[in-house]
Amino acid sequence: MIPDRLKFLVDPRGVPAQLAGLFADADRSLYLVGGSVRDAFLGRPTEDLDFTTDARPDEIRKIIGKWADSVHEVGAAFGTIAAIKDSVAVEVTTFRDEIYRDDSRKPHVSFSDSVETDLSRRDFTINSVAVHLPDVTVVDPFGGLSDLGLQILKTPMDPEISFSDDPLRMLRLFRFQATLGFTPADETLDAVRRLSNRLEIVSAERIRDELSKLLLAPEPGPALDAMVGSGLASHFLPELPALAMEQDPDHRHKDVLAHTFAVVDKASPDLTLRLAALMHDIGKPATKEIGPGGVSFHHHEVVGARMARKRLRALKYPKSVVDDVSDLVYLHLRPHTLKMGWTDSAVRRYVRDAGDLLDRLNELVRCDVTTANPRRERAIQRRIDELEERIEILAEQEELSRLRPPVDGNEVMDLLGIDPGPKVGEIMDILLEKRINDGPYSKEEAFEIATEWAAEQGL
Repeated sequence: MIPDRLKFLVDPRGVPAQLAGLFADADRSLYLVGGSVRDAFLGRPTEDLDFTTDARPDEIRKIIGKWADSVHEVGAAFGTIAAIKDSVAVEVTTFRDEIYRDDSRKPHVSFSDSVETDLSRRDFTINSVAVHLPDVTVVDPFGGLSDLGLQILKTPMDPEISFSDDPLRMLRLFRFQATLGFTPADETLDAVRRLSNRLEIVSAERIRDELSKLLLAPEPGPALDAMVGSGLASHFLPELPALAMEQDPDHRHKDVLAHTFAVVDKASPDLTLRLAALMHDIGKPATKEIGPGGVSFHHHEVVGARMARKRLRALKYPKSVVDDVSDLVYLHLRPHTLKMGWTDSAVRRYVRDAGDLLDRLNELVRCDVTTANPRRERAIQRRIDELEERIEILAEQEELSRLRPPVDGNEVMDLLGIDPGPKVGEIMDILLEKRINDGPYSKEEAFEIATEWAAEQGL
C-alpha cells in the first residue's frame, strides 16, 4: 500500500515514474533521495527532485539525454547530472562516498555501488532515507523516518566522522534547526563543540549560502543562539558571539546578543533586512563606555557599518548586498536622534540617505524596539509613525523619490563655462543641500546661487 504522500511517484504522467522507467530499461537502479523524500513524508511541497543511482555520470547522461528538455552537466565531476523535464528540475547523482582531506576546501569524491553507503555519507538521518523506484520501496538504514517523527537532528554515522568528512554539516545542523524547527541531538551538538574549528577549511561561498538559508527561516533566533553557544559562529562570524558582553552589576545594559536575535526574528524574511538585523549592533563591543549616566555605545552604528562591510566581503556576499546591509546598519539609529519631531528638512535628508532602502530601514527601526517597557515602546513606535506620515505628506507635495536640484551638472557647466571636475560637484552639493533644507525652488534661483558661488571662487 503506497502512502498518499508518495503516490505522485507512480503517476505515469509524472517525472519520477517516467525517469524510473528509463533507468529500469537500462537495468540500473534509481532512488528518490534526500530532501525530496524528507519533504514528501513531511507533507511539504517538493519543487526539485533528487535521485541517486548506480549508473555512472556518462550512463546517466545517455539515459536521460533524449528524454529531458535540457541537460546540465555543471556537477558532473561530483557525479551529478541535472535536467529539466516539463518544467520540473531533477538531479541524478551516482552513489557517492566522499570525504574532505584534512586541509582541503573541496571534498574528494569517489563513487560507490551501494545505496546504503551513499546514504551513510549524507548529512542527517532525516535526509538519509531513499525510495526505490518504480516499486516505491523505502530504504531507511539509519532510522531517519523515526527521527522525522521525533523532530530530532542526528547524523547517520558517528557525528565526529560525519562532521570531519564535511564540516559544513555543522552549519547545516543549525540551518535545519531553523527551517524545520527540529532539535539537534545532544551528541550531535557535543560533536560541533569539539570540531567547530574544522569549519575553517570550508569555502566562504558555501558558508555564505548556508547562513543565508538559515536567516530566511521563519524564526532563526533559537538556531542562531545554539550556533553561538556551540562555538561554531566564532569561526566565520566572530562579531556575533562578541555581542555577549559581560554585564557589570553597577551599570546594567541590555543583553545585546539576545536583543539581536529578537530583532532578527521580528524582521521580515528578506535576506538584506535579516543580515542588517543580525549586524545592526556589532559595533557596540568596540564602542562600549561607562560614564556617570551609565553604559553608552556612541557611534556604534558607524563602527558597525564598517565591520559589517568587512565581514560580508569576507563571506563573499555580492557587492549590492554588502552596500545595502552596511547602509542599513549605518542609518538604523537615525530616527532615534530626532526625538523632538520631524522637520521637513530632516525628512528630506532621511529619505535621500535611505534611497531605495527606505522601507527596509523603517522596518529595521521598528524591529529594533525590543524594550520590555510598554510606555517606551509606544513612544518609539509613535515617532516612527510620525516619520512615515511626514514622508507620505512630503512625497505627495515634493516628489521625494526624485530629490534633486532643479538643474543638473551639464546646465551648471554651460552657465559657468567650466569643464567637468570637482568644482561641478561642489556647486551641485550646495544646490542639493538647499533642496533638502528649503524644499523645491526654481531653476532661476539655482542659476543665481551658482553664479554667486562662481564669483566667490574667482571663476
